[in-house]
Amino acid sequence: MDTPGRDLRVPPQPGARHGITVPAAELVERFSRSSGPGGQGVNTTDSRVELLFEPGTSVAFTDAQRERVLTRLAGRLVGGRLSIVASGERSQLRNREEARVRLVALLSEALLPPGPVRRATRPTRGSQVRRLESKKRRGETKAARRRLPPP
Repeated sequence: MDTPGRDLRVPPQPGARHGITVPAAELVERFSRSSGPGGQGVNTTDSRVELLFEPGTSVAFTDAQRERVLTRLAGRLVGGRLSIVASGERSQLRNREEARVRLVALLSEALLPPGPVRRATRPTRGSQVRRLESKKRRGETKAARRRLPPP
């Protein structure tokens, strides 16, 4: 579990061999009233957490990692910032922990190196023949269902 208020640690993995440590100063937490569980307490406590992180200016990444993260998370960035909202728990502390866990998961996914490039292959001659024969059989089946022309 990741402790709120401390540096965020992304464990070692492909793409980040030694792991990543995001300084706590780069993480901004905002709190507001939640619409989630909590009964009447929801109306009085600021249990909803919005965790903001700016990967483009973070010192935690190398240039290659930063470029990969920015490319992979481009659809989620608003004004260069990544926003994660957690309001599923009743307690602010647990929502803070949940937001940090989600950020670690997002960064882990974004840091993975791209998979191998697909090698183009061609269908074998036998598979082409089988495909055409099955298409012909299917066409004959459908043709047999048609009405016969009047004599």
